[in-house]
Amino acid sequence: MEPDLSVEFAGIKLPNPTILASGILGVSGEMMIRVFRAGAGAVVSKSFNRKGREGYRNPSFIEVEGGFLNALGIPNPGMEEMREEVETASRQRVPVIASVFGFDAEEFAEAAVVGEKGGAIAVELNVSCPHVKEVGVEIGQRPKVVAEVTQTVKSRVRVPVFVKLSPNVTDITEVARAAESAGADAITAINTVLGTAVDVDSGFPILGGVLGGLSGPAIHPIALRAVYQIRQAVRIPIIGVGGIEDWKGAVQMMMAGASAVQIGSAITSKGLDVFREVTTGIGRFLEKNRYGSVREIVSSAAAHRAEGS
Repeated sequence: MEPDLSVEFAGIKLPNPTILASGILGVSGEMMIRVFRAGAGAVVSKSFNRKGREGYRNPSFIEVEGGFLNALGIPNPGMEEMREEVETASRQRVPVIASVFGFDAEEFAEAAVVGEKGGAIAVELNVSCPHVKEVGVEIGQRPKVVAEVTQTVKSRVRVPVFVKLSPNVTDITEVARAAESAGADAITAINTVLGTAVDVDSGFPILGGVLGGLSGPAIHPIALRAVYQIRQAVRIPIIGVGGIEDWKGAVQMMMAGASAVQIGSAITSKGLDVFREVTTGIGRFLEKNRYGSVREIVSSAAAHRAEGS
């Protein structure tokens, strides 16, 4: 009998543990449908807010050693247009997680309500974008504000609420605990790592927004560390994201404590085939090691805490 790849957490069930990460292809309903049909267990929409944003000037996305730097500035058409895109995918039975952000708790809640109305199975609060100060750095680094946003959204929607955390903090477990205490149903960890790039010929920063978020394989150890630490600190489920390129990276993330994983940057090199490649690889690993379900490997590494930790 083949191993069971389905996962269940925070009240939702997915056919496999792979999820399209926010910011990658999730801007249109048709694209979210394509990603799901390509093998993703669920998709996260592009982050959206009340009235939308134009984003930063180009260059806003560059390749660097070990991954990518982006300073897009969360461009989006606004919550009403994104509701239509979420609805388009949801009508085709695509499990959509609506990623929302705002400049205060009320705006987060308004966008979350609209995402729920569009048929989203959950909402993900983007409190951690590293290059938009008012909605990322200023919110995600302050546990009390994260708790306020989470509590406000929880009071307005019925679907599960996930809080996406930033690695650009002194103690990520403190922020995770704040989200959990405010009623979060799950933690998504991590968002991109703050970075920048400089052009040696001109001497100026390359990105239009100067500071950007690093993604790709270079941040995988950081994401693993964060998931491992958060697993020790909270009881709610964790969705692991950061530098997953193949089945081994996904298995590592789940062993560290993640109930499911998100994939983003790997699509740039592997295309949409990455989702089936990862799930096929996980299945073979489970079968080889005589696991009956992917759920059996969750937190297996977290159960073996390093000596002296």
